[in-house]
Amino acid sequence: MPTLPPHQHRRMAESFGVDPERYDRTRPRYPAELVSRIAAAGPDVLDVGTGTGIVARQLRAAGCAVLGVEPDARMAAFARTTGIPVDIATFETWEPADRDFDAVIAAQAWHWVDPAVGARKVLRVLRPNGLFAVFWHVFQLPPAVAEAFADAYHRAVPDSPVDLRAAASPADAYQAMITAAADGLRDAGGFGTPERWRFDHEEHYTRDQLLDLLPTQGTLTRLPADRLAAVLDEVGAAVDALGGTFTTNESTVGLAVRRL
Repeated sequence: MPTLPPHQHRRMAESFGVDPERYDRTRPRYPAELVSRIAAAGPDVLDVGTGTGIVARQLRAAGCAVLGVEPDARMAAFARTTGIPVDIATFETWEPADRDFDAVIAAQAWHWVDPAVGARKVLRVLRPNGLFAVFWHVFQLPPAVAEAFADAYHRAVPDSPVDLRAAASPADAYQAMITAAADGLRDAGGFGTPERWRFDHEEHYTRDQLLDLLPTQGTLTRLPADRLAAVLDEVGAAVDALGGTFTTNESTVGLAVRRL
């Protein structure tokens, strides 16, 4: 993991809009139970780091009115084409004016927000007893594929501050993000007792599906085309060795809390 907190890596944080169509096409959707829990908090939802509007569209289908906040103008433009209104700003600098919300959420995004500043901003815009929820997909590759990815990545980017080989498991990295979010909430005050969320699901990937998805990862979004191709070739060979497809058990994990 980077030695600096993730929210200080702004070039990576704002690199996902390099190919918003691919991002929206390949990134997984969110569990129906998670969407239902958020929608039950009330109709007005603020989506921090809305990206291309994946979860925002799921919430809209559940009856919510969703406003996105997104620092990458390319991602915001894509979300707007799907009917999601988006303010272009980092959450830390975003001005809510007189708007407030029944729920504030961040899907795959809260680690890009300063947890202390972000928690205080949530207090400004969340209605009493409103829901604040942050959550992430834990992307779990088979061991042989994960090892091939890590080795290929570090050959392509030997000076990267991200060490894919050092992490004990993807879940450990996300637990660290959840802990940082909880610390920010505790320091801000004004929130109840946080609740951990976890939704387990099985995902199936073909070789082509995985190689379409991987370039949307923050470690790869800024790689030159030749280096990216080298990484994908090695990952593809590892999937081929498994028969060209694999099924993996994944989780969507997060933290939810009510405003007092």
